[in-house]
Amino acid sequence: MATVDLNQGNFEGAVIGNDIVIVDFWAPWCGPCRSFAPTYEQISEKHPDITFAKINTEEETGLAGHFQIRSIPTLMVFREKVVIYAEPGALPASGLEQLIEQVRGLDMVAVHKQIEAEEAQRG
Repeated sequence: MATVDLNQGNFEGAVIGNDIVIVDFWAPWCGPCRSFAPTYEQISEKHPDITFAKINTEEETGLAGHFQIRSIPTLMVFREKVVIYAEPGALPASGLEQLIEQVRGLDMVAVHKQIEAEEAQRG
């Protein structure tokens, strides 16, 4: 599966409609972003069950602001609608593969229980 471009209009549907969504926040003028793009595309082809998305921070300032993107590229991973990873910096292919393995291995029942407990404490 090739990467998909997300924007304000299709972002929520992508996150709600897919189990795992990896988002690359980038900009056309960003050298590291352009260097990372082929790796991101190549890894996306190996994992058709994962949605690999890109958000152009120049065009989607609302989404970039909402997620407090301060440095690009930034990778953000959603699993079952929960942000489970958000870090700036381009990963090498091996690092991205390790991240995917860790994401797949998460016990999401435990993650959801932890979120519920934290929300209950906040009142």
